[in-house]
Amino acid sequence: MTIWLWMSETAASGAEAVGGAADWFVGLFAGVDPESRRQVAFSVALIALSAKMAKADGVVTSDEVAAFGRIFAVPPDEERNVRRLFDLARRDVAGYETYAKRIAEFYEHDRRGLEDVVDGLFAIAKADGAVHEREIAYLARVARIFGIDEPGFERIAARHVVPEDGDPYLILGIDRSQPMNDVRARYRALAAENHPDRLIARGVPPEASALAHQRMAAINLAWQRIQLERR
Repeated sequence: MTIWLWMSETAASGAEAVGGAADWFVGLFAGVDPESRRQVAFSVALIALSAKMAKADGVVTSDEVAAFGRIFAVPPDEERNVRRLFDLARRDVAGYETYAKRIAEFYEHDRRGLEDVVDGLFAIAKADGAVHEREIAYLARVARIFGIDEPGFERIAARHVVPEDGDPYLILGIDRSQPMNDVRARYRALAAENHPDRLIARGVPPEASALAHQRMAAINLAWQRIQLERR
């Protein structure tokens, strides 16, 4: 099943789920074949948590769907279904913490998978040009529920919050005092770990490959800045 076929069927079947959408959304994981389950979980996490992150001002705007489209390559004929799922999560009486806890339960101890979700939420949050303080606080709380420690959260945030001016060592997750050989080894490890094929293997849908490319761009930029600094 493709992610878009799943999304179309889900949008059609969820019209009456408001009021219990958190359970309904997460219950969808069990109805998908094992190979697609991680991709569905990632998609549900990004749709539900980004909908909760958006300002609760009524209906979902085209800007919010467009922000999601910066991560997912949404076909024009699927935008309506994405909007319906956003609205469903947004109007649900359950708070974002309920969604975050249920998603964390599904991922269990898969920290990398949960970090991918937070990274995707950051990418959506900055789609309007900046990640605002309210959004950072929201994402920090989601990360805590996911079991991501503060240094781990700061490394993710550093890739998105003015990365050109941020600390390149923080982006790579290595101490400034480390010798160049250690920095190079860390960069190579991150480059291998965050290759698009590795992210897809962890459950990031191929339709969200933009996330991998954005992440690698930040990692490469940090490495280039360190090389120039030490040269």
